[in-house]
Amino acid sequence: MHPLHLFHYCPCCGSEQFLPQDEKSKRCVACGFEYYLNPSSAYVALITDDQGRLLVERRGREPAKGTLDLPGGFADMHERAEDGVAREVFEETGLTVTRSRYLFSLPNNYLYAGLDIPTLDLFFLCEVKDTTLLHAGDDADACFWLPLSEINPADFGLHSISRGVAFFLASHGISNTTDNHSFL
Repeated sequence: MHPLHLFHYCPCCGSEQFLPQDEKSKRCVACGFEYYLNPSSAYVALITDDQGRLLVERRGREPAKGTLDLPGGFADMHERAEDGVAREVFEETGLTVTRSRYLFSLPNNYLYAGLDIPTLDLFFLCEVKDTTLLHAGDDADACFWLPLSEINPADFGLHSISRGVAFFLASHGISNTTDNHSFL
């Protein structure tokens, strides 16, 4: 179901005359308020250790519980993307990001509480201070390092993460990907 179909009343005046305007917006006939459904921002961290292995997680919650994932999550209000990716890495792995560099973005849909939320996932290459402090936290069941040659993007349960991992592997000359797109 499209998320806009769930909003029946104008959030400004409460009118039931809150009608679709186009595929991404609704307009209130009573007060003129227009609401646009824009994607939520999310962060994704690509972290390698000194052996060139990628840090991955096992998802502890739905959607895609039990599949592989990368550290990351939704943006908080009034937060810079660099601070947000560092926050998410710390919450999920206990690791402190010392440097992050934006790589690329991918659109996604994230099923949350029965609502398909459009997201724009921002991928960062991150360096961390001390990898010995690694432990699973927040919604990660486990955190571990995988050699790039052993990674299959299809094992990652979220579409944008799977594609992002495929791009990352391709940028490292690894062809065990299921995505034929070139690295962005």
